[in-house]
Amino acid sequence: MITSVVEPQNSVPRFPFMRPSGADPPAEYAELREHHPVSQVQLWDESHAWLVTRHCDVCSVLADNRFSKIRTRAGFPELGAGGKAAAAHKPTFVDMDPPEHTTQRAMVDPTFTRAHIEALRPSVQKTVDDCLAGMKASGCSPPVDLVEAFALQVPSQIIYRLLGIPDKDMDYLGRCNAVRSNGSATSGEAAAASKELTDYLSQQVSCKEAAPTDDLISKLVLEQLRPGHLRHEDLVQLAFLLLVAGNATMVNMIALGVVTLLQHPKQLAQLKADPSLVDGMVEELLRFHTASALATRRVAKEDVTLAGQIIKAGQGVILSNQSANRDEAVFKDADTFDIHRAPGPQLGFGYGIHLCIAQWLARAELQCVFGTLFQVLPTLKLAVPMEDVKYTDPSKDTGIVELPVSW
Repeated sequence: MITSVVEPQNSVPRFPFMRPSGADPPAEYAELREHHPVSQVQLWDESHAWLVTRHCDVCSVLADNRFSKIRTRAGFPELGAGGKAAAAHKPTFVDMDPPEHTTQRAMVDPTFTRAHIEALRPSVQKTVDDCLAGMKASGCSPPVDLVEAFALQVPSQIIYRLLGIPDKDMDYLGRCNAVRSNGSATSGEAAAASKELTDYLSQQVSCKEAAPTDDLISKLVLEQLRPGHLRHEDLVQLAFLLLVAGNATMVNMIALGVVTLLQHPKQLAQLKADPSLVDGMVEELLRFHTASALATRRVAKEDVTLAGQIIKAGQGVILSNQSANRDEAVFKDADTFDIHRAPGPQLGFGYGIHLCIAQWLARAELQCVFGTLFQVLPTLKLAVPMEDVKYTDPSKDTGIVELPVSW
């Protein structure tokens, strides 16, 4: 049988694309979904990769074991020099293929099951309540930066306590993590902050090894380190991953959710009147703002035909879940934010075996935040004009750097 091959567009555009304004996704995605759903793009180092933009094709690749997540494989598409350098480090399960991926992920999976997260929901709610109470008590004159005072605090405190980080160290870790993830920090500053975090976690692993307590690091010490399934440095890397992975995404999702609700006052009023709408609101937020939009990448292990295009072995593939979440073939009126939308297969957490392990924790956090925030502070509003909201670099993941509010 002869397979027809769709030729890529004549010019190869540079990737990542730029957001046109605010949190709007790059305009190129809609054009590519319609005309070139599997097309070539040029990366920072002049290499080429395939960009996949339709929902069905993104899911197809993420469910196909002919594509690898191992970043040291030749052809894996890195989006910058920092990513290329990070790929040389010893990987954790997020950058492994089966069977190694399956084995290491299983070590932490029980902590993040839906049932276990539901058992933790009262603790999540208490963290949200405490952070809101602290912010409210501080007053809003001058205006409060919601990112620093609330959005950053909630997910950080929750994961720190889950790991077993002492309360006295939370401010220190928060400062290190803020520098490490700050887009304006130099590469040297970010690297130094990452080393500080790694050194701190190494000390924590040693402490838990000497005197385990009731937390995730202690559980890994007892179940994996002592029996010899993990080495000390492996456990440190795993703890580092759990500490930092998704934290910036959660901060951005909280801030983006606040702005989006304020942009849709009728839906905000409905949520205030009926907090039971929060589950649907969160699912729509995860679809509408795919804050982790550049991490879903693979490399082909053998030749694969996708949407009529041959992807050769050793060629990198970028799966745009942000584009897939705006695919009109799956989501009617996809560019419209609608908290009443029927639940659909949004890809904010990815798809397949690498589906985000913390998806239920993230949902619980967002549900508690948006089920509570406007109940406690019903008059919450921006303290700057909407057009002055400071968004992240338009070539980076969608987020908000600073969000002055009052109430």
